[in-house]
Amino acid sequence: MNTTKKILVVDDDIDVINIIETILSNQGYQVITANNKTQGLEKLHSEKPDMAILDVVMTTLFEGFEMAKEIRQNPDFKNLPILLQTSIYVLETTENDIIKIAHEYRKTMNDKELNVILVRNAITLEAGIDYIDENKTTHWVPVNGFLKKPVESKKLLPEIKKLIG
Repeated sequence: MNTTKKILVVDDDIDVINIIETILSNQGYQVITANNKTQGLEKLHSEKPDMAILDVVMTTLFEGFEMAKEIRQNPDFKNLPILLQTSIYVLETTENDIIKIAHEYRKTMNDKELNVILVRNAITLEAGIDYIDENKTTHWVPVNGFLKKPVESKKLLPEIKKLIG
């Protein structure tokens, strides 16, 4: 029986895909790649990966968030570990209710154009995205963590090992 863990990497930047694929392949992971949400969802269903690493901005500003949301809403994949690659600031907190913290943070911001808040509990490591789409609808999407771009192997590998071994 093959126990090689499969990781789906979805990013529109081929250089980023190549770097992550090299890092992960060298550690014995099988890497499946896609360049956008549509391809990513197709590979998700056909390949059944053990985790997903998603870029945020691809064809649209929210494509990575939208893909994460679709994964979480699908009963077959709702528990799939998801890491988001982003250069967006991540709000760290020790408060238990990270959704409440995200909403309170949005209310206190002077910038009413703040469409995305990434939040992570520093103790429990619970993480999620609070974003407002083009229709001014607010969405909450739980994820397993964030990778700061550009992705570094010394930060990528411990996150993956923690989530899937």
